[in-house]
Amino acid sequence: MDLGLKDRVYVVTGATRGLGNAAARELVADGAKVVITGRDEQKAKDAAAQLGPNAIGVAADNADPRVAERLIAAAREQFGGFDGILVSVGGPAPGFVADNTDEQWTSAFESVFLGAVRLARAAAAELGEGGVIGFVLSGSVHEPIPGLTISNGLRPGLAGFAKSLADELGPRGIRVVGLLPARIDTDRVRELDGYSADPEATRAANESRIPLRRYGAPEEFGRAAAFFLSPAASYLTGVMLPVDGGYRHGF
Repeated sequence: MDLGLKDRVYVVTGATRGLGNAAARELVADGAKVVITGRDEQKAKDAAAQLGPNAIGVAADNADPRVAERLIAAAREQFGGFDGILVSVGGPAPGFVADNTDEQWTSAFESVFLGAVRLARAAAAELGEGGVIGFVLSGSVHEPIPGLTISNGLRPGLAGFAKSLADELGPRGIRVVGLLPARIDTDRVRELDGYSADPEATRAANESRIPLRRYGAPEEFGRAAAFFLSPAASYLTGVMLPVDGGYRHGF
């Protein structure tokens, strides 16, 4: 199936590794051009080099109020266009209600929530008909995840913002979509499993609750993201797609 991605230009934040990188990799594989970001400049450049000539790496922190305009300008200058953005950020600090500090909440709000809002707002001002804004969220949008209190607090609000944005931008032909990963086999998930006394037992227990009985591979998430961002998904907006192997049982 041709997704219609050839020569389309996307910004993908938080894409030096993990889910953002998986999405960028699949976009490039289908012919798109990408600006990828990470906080470390060298890591961003190295990750882009691995993707090939249709990718550039830019050092950027989603919490920086000036970053959105800079990334869109980089897309236009390097590749001559701007067709969409996928906002992905590293997960906030783990912990229970009593564990997380005000500083951790403030830092997470700036990067996970307000940074995403700023990026989406800037993209909305620049995109034309056929443009798309995507968010990498979490299964915590529908159900809290034990030990991830900050994420549980912020991700559902961002999903609500995304839905509001979809309603506002729909008449302009701009789509807004979200992806809700659960246990995808990334460094972040392995790190979270590692907080338990027996990581292997924790993984086995988690897999037993997933109908497909395994963690997802990053490339499986990446393919879902590439489709959602592509013209092939042109009638999908305001949608939150669980990428979780069937873990969520509700509709």
